[in-house]
Parts: sequence; C-alpha cells; structure tokens
Amino acid sequence: MKKNLLSIIILALLVVNIVLSAIMMISVTSASKKTAALVADISTIIGLEIDGVEKTGVVGAVSQADTTVYDLTDEMTIPLKNGEDGKAHYAVGKVSLSMNSKHEDYATYYETFSTREGLIKDIIFSVFANYTMEEAKANSNQIKAEILEKIQELFGSDFIFGVSYSFLYS
Repeated sequence: MKKNLLSIIILALLVVNIVLSAIMMISVTSASKKTAALVADISTIIGLEIDGVEKTGVVGAVSQADTTVYDLTDEMTIPLKNGEDGKAHYAVGKVSLSMNSKHEDYATYYETFSTREGLIKDIIFSVFANYTMEEAKANSNQIKAEILEKIQELFGSDFIFGVSYSFLYS
C-alpha cells in the first residue's frame, strides 16, 4: 500500500512540475519577445546594423567564407593635416581591404590587384591628408567610408566592401 501511495505522490509532483515549467516558459518567452523588440527599436534609432545588412542598400551581407582580405604590402606613414598645435603629425600603420570573392568583378580585378596598389595608397593618403590627428582618431568610421567610396569609384565596382586599418598616431 505504501508503494502505491508513494507512486501517487511522485506522479502528483511530476504534474505540478510540468505545470510550473509551462507557466515559467510562457512568462520567459513573452519577456524575451519584449526585450528583443526593445533592442530592435533602440538599434533602429541609433542606426546599428541588424543581421549584417547595411541600411544604405549599397552592399549586402557577405559571408566569411566568401570574404577575401588583401593586406597592402608595406606599412604606411601618412602625413596628417597640421592641428592647432602647428606641429606635423603622422599616422603609421597597415591597411586591409575586404573583398567579396563571389562577386563577378573579383576574378577580373584580383589578378592585377597588386599593380594597382599604388593607386589605392594614393587614395588613402589623400583622404587622411584632410584630417588632423585628433579628427583622424575621432572619425575612424567616416575615414573608412571615404576610402571605400573612392576605391569603389577607382574600380567601378563594389566587390571591395570593407576597409580596415590599424594606425598609431604621432
């Protein structure tokens, strides 16, 4: 008799556990939906990208498997515009370009990419020449966008979709 009573108590506890788990899942799911909606609204307001797609519509998302990175061969020393202190300042570092290997223009231009490296460096120099050291530090994304736009104009294609750099300023 005690075995049957113990089985009934265990069964009752299992039913209570299932009911409480279901209530908890319903409350957590609704709260997470509200949180996701709040994050989406906030990111829309401040202009962040969601799902890796740019809002401008210029370039779609490119997967890591389709991305090729080209590092410009030499370290660059770029003279910057003189700041308020009147001293000459420089940016020293390396630049990398991200390319979509599945783009139709990739095969055309990648073979001769190293021969155009001088033109790309000239674009980088000309963009950085418009900024003081303080402006260059503060406007990194704007500088990258300008360089990318001018490189895309040079090639007449958007197979290059990203510019990244690492500079030390002095």
